[in-house]
Amino acid sequence: MDLDSLQAYSGALAKRMGIVLTEAGPERVCASMPVEGNTQPFGLLHGGASAVLAETVGSIHSAIVVGIGFSIVGLDLSCTHHRGVTTGHVHAVSTILSSGRTISSTEVRITDDDGRAVCTSRLTCLIRPLPA
Repeated sequence: MDLDSLQAYSGALAKRMGIVLTEAGPERVCASMPVEGNTQPFGLLHGGASAVLAETVGSIHSAIVVGIGFSIVGLDLSCTHHRGVTTGHVHAVSTILSSGRTISSTEVRITDDDGRAVCTSRLTCLIRPLPA
């Protein structure tokens, strides 16, 4: 699948938050998201926005690895927030930790424009065959 098709697959919430895929393949999936519009009341990037970015990128990565004919459903998302961000963009990189017939786990590292760690996430997804 090309980046444009995957971008459409990422869904309405990702579009609303400004998440843009920048690279997608079996080795890694990358995306960026603006901080502006995704902040909490004190002007910092909202932790939930980082979670949405992580789940979007990790789910797409799992879908690429397992291939056509399967549905990917998030089961568990763990996020550790390292630093606040008030401007610019954040950048996510997903790597596969493990992928089998029923479960896929990814690690998603989110950094700021200067490459500093913002959030580290682990996403576990259920792999379900699509109905025939």
